[in-house]
Amino acid sequence: MTVSDQNATLELVSDVGVLHRRHYRWLVAFLRRRFGMDDAEDLAQDAYLRALGGDVQIRNPRAFLAEVARRTAADDARQNAARRKAVSEHLHRESLALVTDETDTLALKQAILALPPKLRQVFLLSRFAGLTYSEIATRCGVSVDTIQERMSKAQAMCSALMQD
Repeated sequence: MTVSDQNATLELVSDVGVLHRRHYRWLVAFLRRRFGMDDAEDLAQDAYLRALGGDVQIRNPRAFLAEVARRTAADDARQNAARRKAVSEHLHRESLALVTDETDTLALKQAILALPPKLRQVFLLSRFAGLTYSEIATRCGVSVDTIQERMSKAQAMCSALMQD
């Protein structure tokens, strides 16, 4: 160990600006070897930001910065893993919902097609065209009570057919 290495090891630093000026290049090079070119500068900046929080004298700045950077990288890895897991779970839930929705949609289409024509007409006009019972009654030339009765039958039949 040379005298300059010993001095670097025993150096007391309390100012983060001094710490940055003296050791930034070394820290980035250290981090490039360990984590790659893309992450090195971000990790170095994060290490200095974390170092700002403490009001202590640092005996071995390089060891301190290396440890802070390693912890930052570990925290980032944990956060990224948690994000990937959350995204994966979300996509899984969406795909299950999509399958369920597609299955339900297909079952509903089959149930509607199985309805007798008069019930099917009332059901489609109400649920998909958004017409009121009064408007459907006028269009079909029957009473509102008849539309209510047909709608009740159509809903009951659809529900029964979709359960099968």
